[in-house]
Amino acid sequence: MTLLDYLHFVAGAKSLEELWHTHVLKMEEYGFDRLIYGYTRFKTETSLGDPDDFVILTNHDQKYISGFMDQGLYRQAPMVLWALENEGAKSWKMIRELIENGQLSAGAQQVIDFNERMQLTAGYTVSFFSASKRYKGAISLAGKPGSCQSALDDMWEEHGEDIILMNNVVHLKILTLPYDPPNRSLTRRQREALEWVGDGKTTQDIALLMGLTPATVEKHLRLARNSLSVETSAQAVLKAALQNQMYIFEN
Repeated sequence: MTLLDYLHFVAGAKSLEELWHTHVLKMEEYGFDRLIYGYTRFKTETSLGDPDDFVILTNHDQKYISGFMDQGLYRQAPMVLWALENEGAKSWKMIRELIENGQLSAGAQQVIDFNERMQLTAGYTVSFFSASKRYKGAISLAGKPGSCQSALDDMWEEHGEDIILMNNVVHLKILTLPYDPPNRSLTRRQREALEWVGDGKTTQDIALLMGLTPATVEKHLRLARNSLSVETSAQAVLKAALQNQMYIFEN
């Protein structure tokens, strides 16, 4: 698949599953066989937000995800910290430079040790532009086990601009597709009730439109708020909209 063919595919992708599967295969052509894409819309000065609200796409095995994500190692990962403050692409040779200069914290060293055990020793990180300080996205491209960073750097000299372009376009496409976080998914009725709230309807209006009692509508809205971990229905509408969970076609 040529670069142009690939961009046409990305533009027409209908689901995250379809998009991600093909992107993993495309990146493997360049020597990157394990990817983690992460995006948050709830970043603050001191936090990336609730991990349950992250958009996370990966083909890493569960053992790696359990350590890196579930146990919170990502919070101290040198390349994640770099991505939070920068845009563009960065070679993982930066890690070697930090080690040589004695600039790694104890937490960062723990991440490096973990990655080495998982055979993640060479790769690139691409950090995406965000129009809001609340938003941040990046993707980790790990070289195949046994990869040499210098060899990847040589490859990047020839193909790096194309790789950055493909990942940026994939990132922009991801932002348009529905994503149901594992602990934040809505039922069809909860989604419908929120959609009517977003249209400015009252509980009584929604009850008539949905053929339900006001008490049942309130129940759907309460469960939607609980699922999205917010306090008000207005906040639920905003979060569901940011996750592209509203006004979607049902299969």
